[in-house]
Amino acid sequence: MCYSLQVDTSVSNLEKRMNRQAHLKKYKPGNQLGFVHPNTPVVTSAQSNTIIDLEWGLIPSWAKDKSIQKNTLNAKIETLSEKPSFRSVLDRRCLVIVNGFYEYQWLDEKGKKKQKYLITLPESDLFCLAGLWSEWIDKSTGEVLQTFTIITTEANALMREIHNTKQRMPVVLTPDNEEAWLHGQNIELFAHPQVELKAEMV
Repeated sequence: MCYSLQVDTSVSNLEKRMNRQAHLKKYKPGNQLGFVHPNTPVVTSAQSNTIIDLEWGLIPSWAKDKSIQKNTLNAKIETLSEKPSFRSVLDRRCLVIVNGFYEYQWLDEKGKKKQKYLITLPESDLFCLAGLWSEWIDKSTGEVLQTFTIITTEANALMREIHNTKQRMPVVLTPDNEEAWLHGQNIELFAHPQVELKAEMV
């Protein structure tokens, strides 16, 4: 699965790469751990001409509170239409903008020894992961919170060696198919992304 990102770049670099203006409120460049629900730069299908920052961990509109977020950092592409948290937002696509993501390779059977890897694209400083987003209203405060999840798929050959326990990876998009994902092309077409990845021990 994907629980740790590198999003360490300036607003101007985000704007240049995505060819969009940014309106970021809480974005802080650096490594982002999903379980603390950081605000991450994304482009949503509703505001497709703007880069905004959404909170990582999707909260469906029907949720009673934010506790569900710890279970919605990722969404398996194979079961999106089956899961209540995701099936109502299948048309709410987003591009999650990153420098890279981290995964751990288990070096023993119980995972007591691990090697951390940073996964990037060889020819690109910034790239996008496929995501879904949602809006949730906090009934106690009236605050409208926008959140997202990262779509995962079966690991490719490289990621099977690195993420050698669950053998999953995020759906990595390329400049050629970012807009297709954002604007609703068939989800199944993105299940096995054909993209070259680079892995570096950290």
